[in-house]
Amino acid sequence: MSDDIDAPSLSFSKARRLTHPAEFLRVKTEGRAQRGALLILGVLVLENEESTAFRAGFVTSKRVGGAVVRNRVRRRLREIVRRQQRALRSGIWIVVIARPSAAAATYRALEDEWLRLAKRAFILAP
Repeated sequence: MSDDIDAPSLSFSKARRLTHPAEFLRVKTEGRAQRGALLILGVLVLENEESTAFRAGFVTSKRVGGAVVRNRVRRRLREIVRRQQRALRSGIWIVVIARPSAAAATYRALEDEWLRLAKRAFILAP
């Protein structure tokens, strides 16, 4: 049994994810990108037109590797965002794009890169 039964859930439901190609395109065209060695972080700040909760999408192209590698990278990125979701500002959409070098990176390296890019993009709540 877990000791933190009363702790709020850190679930990261599908409703919190960007799933439609038009949403990814909107972040690309209207948002800003922060580029790192392992990841690219696209950020779109919404102006009170959509829900206040943040939404996130993840992109791992075939250049990252085979299906097993891409899925592993995507799972790691989802976990990183899930763990940091309380620190994220509301009213933003983010797209995390994995570069080919992310396939060989450790979880810790991906997390450090994501936090560095998130701070640079000013999406972490004060």
